[in-house]
Amino acid sequence: MTKYCIFIMIMYYFDTRYRFQPFKLVKASCLLMEVLTERYMKFDDRKRALVSRLLQYSIVHEVLGIPYDKIIIHRTLEGKPYLINGIGSPFSNFNFNVSHHGDYVGIASDPLCLVGLDIVSIMIPEQTTEHEFMSNFSSYLTALEWKNIAKTGTSEVKLREFYRYWCLKEAFVKATGAGLGFGFHRLEFHHKNWTDISVYIDGIESREWKFSLYKIDERHWASIARGLANGADEQFDASLPVTEVGFIQRTVDQLIQSRSHGAQQNSC
Repeated sequence: MTKYCIFIMIMYYFDTRYRFQPFKLVKASCLLMEVLTERYMKFDDRKRALVSRLLQYSIVHEVLGIPYDKIIIHRTLEGKPYLINGIGSPFSNFNFNVSHHGDYVGIASDPLCLVGLDIVSIMIPEQTTEHEFMSNFSSYLTALEWKNIAKTGTSEVKLREFYRYWCLKEAFVKATGAGLGFGFHRLEFHHKNWTDISVYIDGIESREWKFSLYKIDERHWASIARGLANGADEQFDASLPVTEVGFIQRTVDQLIQSRSHGAQQNSC
């Protein structure tokens, strides 16, 4: 029987004008303490990190049914969050990945496949041209990728193309949990107008990975990388489907309310 990955993405629209009210912070106090101890310098980064935590707990609760106060999430040495008390779940390979950039914070999960999510906001530092910005990353893309970027058109279009490649590379590395030590130049992405996307690793095509790109709005893109985890069904190999995934948008109020409702009978 063919197995299909159940893929869930929750996308939260992050508004930097949002201000947490004190009583709402109390409801999320356990997660807030985690964020504060990580010493984020900017308040907006603290808010993004808190929303990221809320999304992680929310998706574990919704998919696996684990009570909020029983969820234990740790991080690998490379920083990828993972659930350590999901043993006994029918989804033995359940994993998730979070990303935040610009106005969005998002999470993606999969019960069978390794999953990586990356969100990019198409922007450059002030007083910097598109060419100057991209030249800082000349060694991260392959000659073919730069050639494809060069022939696209205006500098703004080139920048969008660059971010698409960057987004895919980030999603792959985040899915594998390899961390910053994995050289982006080792990955080369091939595509047909950004569909039918494939990756070559050290010059060899990998059929174990599938990729999708999503345009969130005019300034933001998201990429999804999905590949087989060790121990996955051997019959579930090159037939790994590319699933059409929609975005479920949640507000901070909804996330806090959901967590509070699930834990109302338990202490933090």
